[in-house]
Amino acid sequence: MQRSVNAGILGVGMAVPERVMTNADLEKIVDTTDEWIRTRTGIRERRISSPDETSSTLGAEASRRALAHARVPAEELDMIICATATGDYIWPATACLIQQAIGAKRATAYDITAACSGFVYGLATASAYIQSGQARRVLVVGAETLSKMVNWEDRATCVLFGDGAGAAVLGPCAPDEGVLSSATGSDGGGFEMIILPAGGTKIPITPEVLEQKLNRIFMRGSEVYKFAVKIMGDVCLDALCKANLTPADVSLFIPHQANTRIIEAAASRMGLPPEKVFINLDRYGNTSAASIPIGLTEAVTEGRVKRGDVLVFVGFGAGLTWGANVVRWSRD
Repeated sequence: MQRSVNAGILGVGMAVPERVMTNADLEKIVDTTDEWIRTRTGIRERRISSPDETSSTLGAEASRRALAHARVPAEELDMIICATATGDYIWPATACLIQQAIGAKRATAYDITAACSGFVYGLATASAYIQSGQARRVLVVGAETLSKMVNWEDRATCVLFGDGAGAAVLGPCAPDEGVLSSATGSDGGGFEMIILPAGGTKIPITPEVLEQKLNRIFMRGSEVYKFAVKIMGDVCLDALCKANLTPADVSLFIPHQANTRIIEAAASRMGLPPEKVFINLDRYGNTSAASIPIGLTEAVTEGRVKRGDVLVFVGFGAGLTWGANVVRWSRD
C-alpha cells in the first residue's frame, strides 16, 4: 500500500517592480489624499510595473527564486499552476509562458482564475495532485499586474491595487506536515460586485467600450467590504476545523492583503493577537492572487516561520470566491 503523504512547501520566492507609487504620487493624478487612503485601507504605497513587466515576467522571476530556495531544478517540475486575473493574454495561459521562461519542459501548465482567492485555490489543487500521487513537484504562482487594469480616474479603486508575484514549490512531506486542509467557496450571485466588464465574449472591445472604460476594474466597495469581513473569519474557522485545530494552534496568519480593517476583523474573529498577523499591505497594496505568496516569502525571509508552525492563508475576491489553507511548515 502506498504510504500517505501531504504536500509541503519546499521553497518560496517573490518579485515586485522597482517603481514605487506613494499616496502622495496619487494625490497628483486623482482627487484623493494620503490621509484618506491610509485611514480607509492602510495602504501607503504600491509597486507599479513598467511597460515591459507583465504577469508572466514577474511570475517567472518569483518562480526562479522559489525553485532556488527549494533547491529544485525546473526540469523536475510536474506541474505549474498560475493564479492570475491579469494574464498576459486571454489565452494562452500565463502558466505556459512561465513554463517556457524557466525551462520547465516536463511540466503541465495551466491558469486558475479565481481573482484574489487564486493562490489559495492553487495550493489546494496542488496539494490534491501530490496527495493522490499524480504529481511530485508542483509550482504554484500568484502573479498580477493590476495597475494595467485600473481606471486611473476612479479614486475608489485606483488607490487600492499594486503589482507583483509570489511562488511556492510543493512536494511530498510527512502526513502531519504541509497542507493539512483547505476550505473554499463561491457565490456567482455576486459576480457583478468585482468585475472587469469588457474584454471577454460578452462585451468585446470597441471604441465605445474603451471610451466608457468598461475594460477597467469595477468594484462595489462597501458591499465587498461587508462580504469580506464575514467570510474571511468563517472560512478560516472552517479550514481549521477540517484540520482538527483551533485558532489557539495558529502560529502565523497570512491573509490576502486587501484592507487593514478587513484583516483586523478576521484576526479578531479568531482571537489572534497582532504579533500573529502578517501585514505588508502598507507597502504593496492589493496584489490580488500574489498577495499571500508575497507575504509568505517575506515572513520566511524575516525568520517569522519555523518548522512545525501552523500557518493559515485566506483570500477572497471576484466571483465571488473565497478560501483558506491550513499549513504546518515542513521546512527546516
